[in-house]
Amino acid sequence: MKPLILSIALALPLLAAAPIHAQAQAQQAAAATPGRQVMDTGTRVLTTLQQRRGEFQKDRKALRSFIESELRAGFDRDYAARLVLGPHGRGASDADVALFADAMTDNLMQRYGDALLAFEGRPRIRLKSETPLPNNRGIRVSTEILRDGGDPIPVDYLVRNNGGWKIFDVMVEGVSYVQTFRTQFDAPLRQKSIAQVAAELRSGAMRPDADAGR
Repeated sequence: MKPLILSIALALPLLAAAPIHAQAQAQQAAAATPGRQVMDTGTRVLTTLQQRRGEFQKDRKALRSFIESELRAGFDRDYAARLVLGPHGRGASDADVALFADAMTDNLMQRYGDALLAFEGRPRIRLKSETPLPNNRGIRVSTEILRDGGDPIPVDYLVRNNGGWKIFDVMVEGVSYVQTFRTQFDAPLRQKSIAQVAAELRSGAMRPDADAGR
């Protein structure tokens, strides 16, 4: 998976392009279907990146600030982290899981955030379907990323209602980033504590590769 496609696939649903008044945001979230929410957020993100590309290219701190300030609203980080930890997370404290979730997300955005500025043309999202997941786990929102002069890229977002619809996994061309990272973190977590692995992620000593599952 090219860093550009991965960064778009991960970032579009996780960022919001402009702050929305809390009450208006709550009303909007309550009325929106999961698919509509993914589409609306993705469109806002792309618009903001296009409008502020020059600023972000000159000031990477501004890009980082944009990512950090908007990332948390749409991503169920702790739930996704528990899925990545798998059996290593059984019995883990909420504090350790949150530490791991923050370190993993920050590591990914540091690596792939700049690639958001590299896209050319006007990538767009097309909603294909919304399908319930087994055992009432949530909804699979199937979309395509449309690129000028390129084939559509299938991207599925797995979401659940946790104070609003939030994403806990992203599947690009059928490859789950949660499963990919779960495989990669298995060996380190057999040898080290969650806190130690989180510290290595934070420092950059450990660099999970979202492309490894392809």
